[in-house]
Amino acid sequence: MTDQTGALFFASNYLRYVLLTVVLSLALQPSFGKIRLPAFVGDKMILQRDIELNIWGWAARGEKVTIRFRDVYYYTEAGSDGRWKLTIPPQHYGGPYVMEINELVIRDVLIGDVWLCSGQSNMETPIQRLVERFPEINVSNNHMIRYFKVPMQNSAFDVKDAIPSDARWHSAIASDVMNWTALAYFYAQEAYQHTGVPVGMLVSSLGGSTIESWIDQQHLIDFPDLLIDRTAVDSLKMVEKDRGADLWTRENFDDTNWSIVQVPEYWAKPSISNRGVVYYRKHFMLPAAKNGRYAKLYLGTLIDSDSVYVNGHFVGTTAYRYPPRIYDVPAGILHEGNNMITIRLRTTGVDGGFTPDKPYKLQVDDTIIDLAGDWRWKVGLDQDAIDRYKDRLRDVGQVGSGLYNGMINPLKGYRVKGVIWYQGEANTADPKPYQRYLALLIDSWRELFQQPKLPFLLVQLPNFMAKDAVPKESSWALVREAQFQISKEIPMTALAVTYDIGEWNDIHPLNKKDLAKRLFLAARKLIYGEHIVAAGPQYKAMHINGDEITVSFDQIGKGLAIAHGTSLQHFAIAGEDRKFFWADAVIKGREIIVSHPKIKHPKAVRYAWGDNPADANLINKEGFLATPFRTDNW
Repeated sequence: MTDQTGALFFASNYLRYVLLTVVLSLALQPSFGKIRLPAFVGDKMILQRDIELNIWGWAARGEKVTIRFRDVYYYTEAGSDGRWKLTIPPQHYGGPYVMEINELVIRDVLIGDVWLCSGQSNMETPIQRLVERFPEINVSNNHMIRYFKVPMQNSAFDVKDAIPSDARWHSAIASDVMNWTALAYFYAQEAYQHTGVPVGMLVSSLGGSTIESWIDQQHLIDFPDLLIDRTAVDSLKMVEKDRGADLWTRENFDDTNWSIVQVPEYWAKPSISNRGVVYYRKHFMLPAAKNGRYAKLYLGTLIDSDSVYVNGHFVGTTAYRYPPRIYDVPAGILHEGNNMITIRLRTTGVDGGFTPDKPYKLQVDDTIIDLAGDWRWKVGLDQDAIDRYKDRLRDVGQVGSGLYNGMINPLKGYRVKGVIWYQGEANTADPKPYQRYLALLIDSWRELFQQPKLPFLLVQLPNFMAKDAVPKESSWALVREAQFQISKEIPMTALAVTYDIGEWNDIHPLNKKDLAKRLFLAARKLIYGEHIVAAGPQYKAMHINGDEITVSFDQIGKGLAIAHGTSLQHFAIAGEDRKFFWADAVIKGREIIVSHPKIKHPKAVRYAWGDNPADANLINKEGFLATPFRTDNW
């Protein structure tokens, strides 16, 4: 061997040694992958100012996680379930900043006020619909307000920890603003222009959704029809799992306690009557001379579909009942002594099994092993049980909590300034429980976000449908009443009255700009603590004086006034017969006198009570609409 050849030989072997060492060292190290973050933790996100912040995600078990934010390092590691969480101290508003989480870099992060917006289609209204009415949208140039739309995820069965990851934050520059929904955009603009603080709008809503779908199961306990059969759900998960998967096909699996059945035979004969999956196992002896030989397996025909294993090795499958089962057993699978055949047999009917008068044998060269006779069997999946539990869950689409589970619970760690709730149209068919539902929703969300005083800004239903020629009952009015009562009874809630900015022939009114102004005025008073008038007159009490009823109000500001026209409209009065007539109503100081010439013994008054009370025109002198009301409980 020359010196050059020896050197090459040494270098080659040394390289092999180095590569082998690297491979072995990598194999012995824990397997760490790229950490995962919630979909809304990403570029352009806004974090809530002046409150402790949660950042969380998923990683390999035990993986160390480092966050660097504003030149401060924070450390944690993933638990046994792969989850990790860090808390960052309260931050003053500002930005943009960079947040580094291990190898991930999140850019253009702002600190400001984050609003969670939810409800149904009027919260969903895309901004594209409003461009002609509000052309300034086309030249929007505000990078300090941001928007994130939570993807739809309805989950009646399971409470989700994460949302789909195909969403991102958008700013309000012209090239990005068309991704926004309308109310979120106008509210963010209004808030930023007033406060100068960055604004994030986290929108989790779905058109046509009922309020029950946004409330967790625990808070719906008094509404049995809205509760999912949890026992059936849990049981279904168990029975849908094939108990034998990757286990009963193993050669050394202990099947001594399995039942015995004669093969060939249909299921009905040994009283295997369930549809689903049954495993059959057959032990047979192989002479030493045939050790490791190639063989051919004949299994007649099986009903309906099968997967076949020999000594734990998959050898073939057939998808339906009629083809003959002839499977090759490759060399090296069979061995001297005890061997095992396992058949995973699925049937859709009650006549499953092995077709009689067909060949069931293993042929190894000139040796034939008869496979008829005793086989062991066990049910792996009972389709009848699955169907029974599914039958108990057939009304799952009518239970509550699906959108809470899929679109609110995953947000629970994200800090928000408050909630804007715009919903109710889908509940006008049955408005009576709405007040209770709304109270439960507020309570459940405050509990979820661990903010007992989490503010709620409520949008009262707008006017819709044709005006009534005479006073009538109205399910829309009942929902408005429920919304108003909640705003009076539950602390840290406020109501935006909207019966003048709806459209009688469109359930999706376009004037989201004025609505946003009203909502933010409510926020300025309720949340930012400004001493302003932000609401119109609200019914306080009534007194019957002969053939007149005197109505008094709260929130009258500088006094009562008429918004348009020369007289008050949409007041109705009724006597003992409970029949309402449009009434004469006049302002007298800080009260209103209501009467009708035909009613001498009045009992009740209603105002703006109807599907479309757009003509109602009572305001305070600051220009805010009076809230619809009734003095009766008929």
